[in-house]
Amino acid sequence: MNQDFYFKNAKWVGAKERDADTFSILRGRFYVEMYERVTLNVLGLGFFKCYINGICINPDTFLPLSSEYEASCEPKDEVLTGHRVYVPQFDITNYVKVGNNVIVMQYGGGWYTHHARTFGKPKAIYCIDVACGGKTESFVSDEKCKIGPGSVTACRFVRFEERGATEREAALSYDFDDSNWENAVITERLETEYCVTDCPVDTYIETLPVKKVGNCYDCGKNTTGVPVIRINAEKGETITVRFSEEILPNGELDLTHQHSQRFIVVSDGTRREVQPEFTWFGFRYFDIEGDAEAVCVKVIHSDVPVTSHFECDNETLNWIYKTFIHTMLCNLHSGHPSDCPHLERRGYTGDGQLTAHAVFSVLDAEKIYKKWVQDICDGQDLKSGHIQYTAPYIRSGGGPGGWGCAMVEVPYQLYKHFGNIEYLGKYYGNMRRYIDYLEAHSEFGLVTSDKEGEWCLGDWCGPNILYPDRDITFHNQQVMLPAPMVNTYFMVKSLQQMCEIAKWIGKEEDISEYEEKIALRKRAITAAYFNTFDGNFVMNVQGANAYAVDLGLGNEKTYENVVDYYTKLGCFDTGIFATDILVRILFEHGNAELAVDLLMNNGAQGYEHWRQIGATTFHEYWDSNRSRSHNHPMFGAPVAYFFEYLLGIKQDKESAGYHSVTIAPMAVSKFRYMKGSMRVPKGEIAVAYEKVGEKVKFDIVIPANVCAKFQYLEQELELKEGRNTFVI
Repeated sequence: MNQDFYFKNAKWVGAKERDADTFSILRGRFYVEMYERVTLNVLGLGFFKCYINGICINPDTFLPLSSEYEASCEPKDEVLTGHRVYVPQFDITNYVKVGNNVIVMQYGGGWYTHHARTFGKPKAIYCIDVACGGKTESFVSDEKCKIGPGSVTACRFVRFEERGATEREAALSYDFDDSNWENAVITERLETEYCVTDCPVDTYIETLPVKKVGNCYDCGKNTTGVPVIRINAEKGETITVRFSEEILPNGELDLTHQHSQRFIVVSDGTRREVQPEFTWFGFRYFDIEGDAEAVCVKVIHSDVPVTSHFECDNETLNWIYKTFIHTMLCNLHSGHPSDCPHLERRGYTGDGQLTAHAVFSVLDAEKIYKKWVQDICDGQDLKSGHIQYTAPYIRSGGGPGGWGCAMVEVPYQLYKHFGNIEYLGKYYGNMRRYIDYLEAHSEFGLVTSDKEGEWCLGDWCGPNILYPDRDITFHNQQVMLPAPMVNTYFMVKSLQQMCEIAKWIGKEEDISEYEEKIALRKRAITAAYFNTFDGNFVMNVQGANAYAVDLGLGNEKTYENVVDYYTKLGCFDTGIFATDILVRILFEHGNAELAVDLLMNNGAQGYEHWRQIGATTFHEYWDSNRSRSHNHPMFGAPVAYFFEYLLGIKQDKESAGYHSVTIAPMAVSKFRYMKGSMRVPKGEIAVAYEKVGEKVKFDIVIPANVCAKFQYLEQELELKEGRNTFVI
């Protein structure tokens, strides 16, 4: 839709003197004689808060959602596919009154004015529709609006927010005298596609109490949100709040995990409670400099419900499941999944595609990822087919496989989990363009380069390399796996998925082309990296053999070497992608107990290590001392296999939306009991088992219209709708 559809003849307005860090208050008066229903379409860029007659109608949101707002700052030498802005819509019937009314907008920093990619200067637009007796009267933003100084004096929303000495509550009411304020000026029209906001937005989820620890406050867990502080300072005094994910033994903030986050307030001399309005922080601890005290912490993230349950008699697995959910929720803000909630907050395609299967298994995240896959598409270069490393685009680092192949993986997982074929047909052309891009960046069958001047990563966040049979450790390594092997692996996986997609959407004529490309790439990987003497790819370093086995490459020794090496090692030596692949191929090949041993290992490179040091979110690296961030969801991808293999809720190959499943629990011998559930489009599938002597009691619930069978050991039986209880 265009601007006129949502805003009619409204104008974008702003202040005369503006820069990207200057944020104002906009006031517009309107008179209502009679009304039955009043609706509001409104945008403020960057983020905004809107008030009708002094009442905030969006108190807990960072709106509008992040997007490719307009074509004003494209990546170098690229033309992006699409640009859009998401319009918040409100029913404000209960906020207006017969007679005089006022709409007030405060706006602060956000993605539109983000210093790393600034689209333009702060501005706003609104349209109020008053419906009565079959007629509609509209009140719109124009140059008659008044604009004055806001309480936010500076804001770079990934780092800080500063609030001035004078709070502007009085300016929110109709009676405020704005006669000495300037009229707003007409600003540039936003040339973009205007879309409805149909995606979970950020909200206040819970309130956490705080306790004093040394000179700091502790809210009990690493989280995202804002502190509420009570100011006691004299007028003109400055209060500074600093945040960190960690604390030092002496009770001081660990500044290596502060991430330059701060909240600054200049007191107006009134004892009051204040909080940041236009940003969130990622932290557990904070300190306060100045005469103020902490009241509580408000947790904020996108309002995405948890739709799963998992528990067993092993605390490590329970911790992994709960911590992945918490970490993932901390990284759902303003309409996209992020890598971390503090340092960058960007929608990295690598992190997002890696965890998509797990996210859809545990959260009701379909709408937010439906919006995000459109962001990925919008960021694709029309000329080359290049997919950006973040969506929406901000210049960042990544690679042509594990990042760009999100263009295939995310729509594929959306379809498999939710059964909507639209996800495949709509983006099939974008997938083909990206495969062409990978072809153009290949040599001798291997993907060897990416966009000139950018990173070309393979795997990421590699740990120490351990060789237990050689008594050798390579310390402080990054990734030793060759990037071309990893990136070509992802190209093959995407082509394999596109063979399935082409069949599902009636593009069977494309399959032979994909199969030829797959065969060529497999031969290239084998020629470049396979040692026929020992059956290893690249010495089996950091899970190299797992990549190969997943593509059906190698010989009989290749998988045997995987099992032998990790049985002896007893922990992970893998980066973000190989960890997921390794766990999955062990389950797929029937070595569930080894997969579980790795997941539960208590060495330095495993989840139990994080649990023992008191982590409440996943860290960026296995070695927490190397991690800048202690809130990254990447290593949570194997949580999908808790449901797919441990509980055994495995979707049949040709199924989508879980209309046909096989319940086949694995590694039962490791546990005394296990139970869990996940919501699928037709209802909830639940699986529980408990050992009683030498028998196992199963309790399985299947929703209506789901075809299900059960497999365990040599047993196989059909499952009926509703509860199925039996003993084996």
